[in-house]
Amino acid sequence: MDGTPRRSGPSASPPSRRRRRRYDSSGTREALLAAAAKLFAARGFDGVPVEAIAAEAGINKAMINYHFGGKRPLYRAIVSSTFAEIITGVEALAASRRPVPALLRDLVALIGEMTLRHPHFPAMMLREVLSGGRRLDRELVGQPVRVLGAVARIVERGVGDGTLRPVDPLFTHLGLVGSLLFFFATASFRERLHAEGLLPLPPPDPTAYIRHVQDLITRGLVAQGDGAARPAGESDA
Repeated sequence: MDGTPRRSGPSASPPSRRRRRRYDSSGTREALLAAAAKLFAARGFDGVPVEAIAAEAGINKAMINYHFGGKRPLYRAIVSSTFAEIITGVEALAASRRPVPALLRDLVALIGEMTLRHPHFPAMMLREVLSGGRRLDRELVGQPVRVLGAVARIVERGVGDGTLRPVDPLFTHLGLVGSLLFFFATASFRERLHAEGLLPLPPPDPTAYIRHVQDLITRGLVAQGDGAARPAGESDA
């Protein structure tokens, strides 16, 4: 022994480690959001205990209460933050004065890109909708309603200026959003069928499907003689 004092206990942690724990706070939150979305998509809200979320994230379950206040607020945070991203983009498109067919193509791309960033959200939301939206309070329901409102404004402008044929904005919204959500929500099922040799074709490229929906929406809605013969993928910008 050289007589040098030895420090023990929490105070012995070097400053760099303490700084790293504080820095990782946002990383912990993001890990919990990602883990919870994955499990909620696979099992539904009622089928996921907080212990499973913590284990998936590799984080102590106490962090769920610390960051979110429990499982239900965590679920709410996933829905709210994801829709907030969509609302920002869709309402910006609705405010644009660009040609409506181009805005519709951008709208499909925007929703498609969201699903690529949040691959578990479509299945999670389909489960919620099929259960009657029991965990969506009035404030949360207002978010998809805002998306619908923005889509309706785009469609109504196109019908009004003659670039779109007369169509129902709600049907347009359901055809656009519903098609994309179903495609991404069922991706794991197609992958399983392909792995078992039951689906001879390889799982489709998501970006190719997004382009397919862009063509279906714009070509199906554009008024006769106003761009209906444009090559696939061509923008009006």
